[in-house]
Amino acid sequence: MAGVNGCDCGETHVRVVSRRLVKASDAPVEPRVLAVSNLDLLYSNFPLSCVCFYPRPPPHSGGADFAAVVASFESTLPPFLNHFFPFAGRIATNQSSGLPEIHCTNQGAELVVAHADAPLSSLDFSTVGASVRTVQLPYDESSVALSVQLVSFACGGFSVAWRTSHLLVDGCALYALVGAWSEFARRGTVAVPVSHDRAVLRPRSPPRYAPGFGDAYTPDTGDRLVNVLTNQSFVERLYRIDARDVERLRAEASCCSSYRATRMEAVSAYLWKALAGLVLGAGGDERCCRMGWWVNGRRFFTSSPEQRAAMTTSACYIGNVTSFAASEARAEEIRGAGLPDVAARVREAVAEKAANKEHFQELVDWLEDHKSKRFLEAPTVGLGSPTVTVTWCATFRPDTDFGFGHAALAMPVTATGRICSAYFTVAARPGGEDLFASAFVWPRLAAALESDGRRLFKPVTAEDLGFVTASKARGIKENGTHHA
Repeated sequence: MAGVNGCDCGETHVRVVSRRLVKASDAPVEPRVLAVSNLDLLYSNFPLSCVCFYPRPPPHSGGADFAAVVASFESTLPPFLNHFFPFAGRIATNQSSGLPEIHCTNQGAELVVAHADAPLSSLDFSTVGASVRTVQLPYDESSVALSVQLVSFACGGFSVAWRTSHLLVDGCALYALVGAWSEFARRGTVAVPVSHDRAVLRPRSPPRYAPGFGDAYTPDTGDRLVNVLTNQSFVERLYRIDARDVERLRAEASCCSSYRATRMEAVSAYLWKALAGLVLGAGGDERCCRMGWWVNGRRFFTSSPEQRAAMTTSACYIGNVTSFAASEARAEEIRGAGLPDVAARVREAVAEKAANKEHFQELVDWLEDHKSKRFLEAPTVGLGSPTVTVTWCATFRPDTDFGFGHAALAMPVTATGRICSAYFTVAARPGGEDLFASAFVWPRLAAALESDGRRLFKPVTAEDLGFVTASKARGIKENGTHHA
């Protein structure tokens, strides 16, 4: 990075042209304070982004260029923020409790305009750092709740990065923000009402949870984490999973059962077997390995009229409603089991340990008694059995066309931090059925996935995304250069 005015990412330099604060056009007369929920506190205040890459606007857009993209945000973002008013506010600390809260004072969301000195075809999309992270510009996370970052490329394409705090959104809510923007920019309305009311996630009085409930979490303190240098053994990847390959995998994972495995279950089973093979290769048949999944709990909070109004499919709750499920097994057992059996393990683990109403209510209650500390999911810190975790965002299919065509890639991005488990974030291709998977994995696991003859996980290329033609791609390979 080159500081707040731009960044140097490999061969691409991104230069910031302008920064400004954009306020909601109809701010409330009195500032208000929005208390965060216990589930927001679980993920605390660390960055979460959704980065969208767009090719040059198509001819039917009236010859629109990047200036038209910028103009769209400048004119439409103020009324749009009326529906997402916390994002025009500031994250602050309550002086009495020491807990974070959102001050909805309409100080403004940040709008950044920048220019990259290279075409999109020059980015190495097989790695997250050389592509998606390239257009994530630094911003003051301590004073800005939302930074919308527009970057133009030399080819006429552009990117939009929606950068905010995990305290405000989970993956579902972040995608809802992006989809609502596209709809509002085209039609001037947000058809699906949004709710920011954290009161729908109240703890019971008194809080009630099983005695061992907290064993799934560990305090986020330095003495309980693997040292920071351990992360040097991880690599980042960005993969494409073709829809036809996923369907074949689902068929294999369902062949011995009347139940048809979901895409998440089939891909997770494939990854678990790959992990088990890696663990066995390290020696020792008795060794174990774990898989973990983040689970969206919105469908379980429908007990009261207020919850139903905020959480149903006809509305969208903008906040965190996410929990974690994990399952451990002997590597030899997973490696030797058929894909349907492993997929069934995935399904049972998620249903038993997270995908149910009582679990989420217990989590809210447990956090009520432990909100003074920050916690991490215990399997993710790098202690015990090797763990691969999955965030399945492919269920959410946001509209990314805000007047200039669908994005070629829309990917949620989190910081890697000091968490020492491997993880995959799986997202759907905008307007299509293929999947993209952002991976933070051990080099040996990446090598195993990429050398598998099935080629399920294929490194993403600029050609895959339509940023370079087939003929130019052949020229690139022959000349040994990334530029189109």
